[in-house]
Amino acid sequence: QLQASGGGLVQAGSSLRLSCAASERTTSYRYMAWFRQPPGKEREFVAAINMGGGFTYYADSVKGRFTISRDNAKNTVILQMNSLKPEDTAVYYCAAGKSTILSNIYYTRAYAYWGQGTLVTVSS
Repeated sequence: QLQASGGGLVQAGSSLRLSCAASERTTSYRYMAWFRQPPGKEREFVAAINMGGGFTYYADSVKGRFTISRDNAKNTVILQMNSLKPEDTAVYYCAAGKSTILSNIYYTRAYAYWGQGTLVTVSS
């Protein structure tokens, strides 16, 4: 099971730190990721991290502003979000996959495990 937390209401330009806590060792997953679903839109890829080598991947819309990291000792994945914009408003979901392959990390179907979502609202 995955538990996402850290969402809230912030002003544009602010920062937020989302956490995803796993009930089992995060090293058991091949990839962990964050997706988001803006109001009235489909869920979209935000960032992913390879749990072995630590390689990271980002959507173009967040590159340079968001950072995904892992803390295997705490079985947690973090999404540090800086310079937030109103268009970042969404429910953010963490996801994990044990058989995810690199070419599929951008797709929801590549992840078998999902957290419940945490709402991020960025006001202008």
